[in-house]
This record gives sequence, structure tokens and C-alpha cells, in this order.
Amino acid sequence: MNSDFAVTGPSELELESALRLKTLQYFVTQRPWLDLYGKHVRPVAPFGSASRRSYVDPALIHRSLPDELLFEVLVRMTPYDLGRASCVCRKWRYTIRNPVFWRSACLKAWQLSGVVENYKILQAKYEGSWRKMWLLRPRVRTDGLYVSRNTYIRAGVAEWKITNPVHIVCYFRYLRFFPSGRFLYKNSSQKIKDVAKCMNTRASKGDCVFGGHYTLSDDKVEAAVLYPGMRPTVLRIRLRLRGTIAGANNRMDLLSLVTSGVDDNEANGPEEDILGVVEGWQDDETHNPDVPAVSHRRGLTPFVFVPFEEVETSVLNLPVEKMDYYVPG
Repeated sequence: MNSDFAVTGPSELELESALRLKTLQYFVTQRPWLDLYGKHVRPVAPFGSASRRSYVDPALIHRSLPDELLFEVLVRMTPYDLGRASCVCRKWRYTIRNPVFWRSACLKAWQLSGVVENYKILQAKYEGSWRKMWLLRPRVRTDGLYVSRNTYIRAGVAEWKITNPVHIVCYFRYLRFFPSGRFLYKNSSQKIKDVAKCMNTRASKGDCVFGGHYTLSDDKVEAAVLYPGMRPTVLRIRLRLRGTIAGANNRMDLLSLVTSGVDDNEANGPEEDILGVVEGWQDDETHNPDVPAVSHRRGLTPFVFVPFEEVETSVLNLPVEKMDYYVPG
């Protein structure tokens, strides 16, 4: 006899569906960020923008630091520090895109071209964007040193049972550029952490730091430095700028390195004129018969840029036995 209160259980189809769903939970990874799809976050307008609306920012640093003070802090940063700061949050990223920051940096970096010429180049090549001009236009960096590490093998003196001893000799070429068109040059076996202390305009003669002048045309750098002495010699350097990423300008290919003699009148002239004196000279041209023109074919390793804050930790400080060969990249 059937009971009037019979309990009806789930069907086989419902049980199979529940079992399949329970099994999938072990294979499907939970991804909470998928819930963010379709939700649009309103971007923050830059400081001073007409479209900016007042709202309460939930971040503590933004509530504690007014926009006016944030602008004053950012305007005192270097362009490379601005790039790091733009990674902090969306608000800082849009604020740093303000052309005020990049205009001052560009005018300082290419001050030799003049303000009018820089504005013409800005409109003709970079669509009026100072930030784009900073990233794409070649420029020499002034916040560190360009270093060229060179090595060669020298035969040693045979001692005891060693018949053919050889030594790996390592030396460096150092360049420091200034926005005014001057640069400093030093050829030494010292490491970069020691040389960085004397690569300034107050260096003494004992530091063997020589000053010269350079010009920049597109990605080509023409530089000249005068070695004083009984037989004055001028060193002519031709370089090509490049970068491992856009805007880095952290490499310089050494195209030619020529030493030539100059006469007494050219050597005793103003230091600023030495680059104009050798302009247009051929590689085999010399104005002093006692000093022949020599086009060097060795020691032309590309220059690598090292910022001042990294000179103590740079791999270029390693001894030869730990890094016998260095690939600039």
C-alpha cells in the first residue's frame, strides 16, 4: 500500500549535473580578477586640467599631499625619476604627462640648438609633444659617465718553468658630457668608482682629466680634446648614439679615434676653438710634422653609460680575473 506522504528524490539527470559541477570545482581555478571585466575606472585628469573635478581621493598620500605640493615635488625631479614615479599610481602617471615637466628637460638637454630651433624640431618631427621628443630624439646623457672597457694581451717575462707567460691588460676610456657643450675625457686603468670622484671641472692636473668640446648632430657626436705639452696633440673622437630601449641613450659606438699634431698658434688659442680648428680635417692630416696623424684601430669598444648612483655597484668594477671580457650590448 502506497503512503500518502511519499518523498520524491532528485532525478538521475539532476544528480549527474550536480556531480559534474562538483568535479569541475577541482579543475577550474578561481580567478577573482575576472569579475573586473566590463568595469571602467574613470581616469584622473592631470593637475591644472580644465576637465578636473573635485573628489575625495581614498589614498592616504593623496589626501595628505595637496595637488599643488605634488606638482612642486615632481617639477624638481629628473626625467628618469619622473619615469619611475609614473609607475606609482594612475594619478601620478596622468600628472607627469603634463608637458611642463618635459619642456624644461628638453630645452636643457638641447640648449646648444637654441630655443627657436628646438620649437621648430618639436613641431616638425614630434607632433608638438615634448615627452615624445625626449624619448625619440638622440641626446647625450649628463647624469653619469660613458665608459669603454678595453682589454689586450701582453707577453710577460719568462720565469722559472713558465715559458710563455701572458697578461690580460684592462684599461678604460671615460667620458662625461655637460649640456653647455663641454666634456671631460680620461684614459685610465682605474675602476669607475675611483674615477667618478675626479671627473669634474675642479680636477687637478695629477688626475689626468682633460677637457674638450663636442657637437651633436642627429645621432652623431663630434668631439675634440687638446693634450698640452711640448708637442701639443689633439684627440678627435667620432661617436654614434644609440640606446637599448627608447629614450635610454645608454650606448655610444666609437666610430673613429684620431690623434694629430697642432702648431703653436692653434694650441695657444682659446680652448673653445679647438673643435672649430680641427673641423674638416682628414684622418691623416696633421699641422705638426713632429706629431704624425694616427688613426687608432684598437681600443674601440662601445661606451656604456653608468649613472652616478650606480658607479659603486657597477659590474665594471670587477677585476679581470672575474670578468675577462665584457659585452656592452
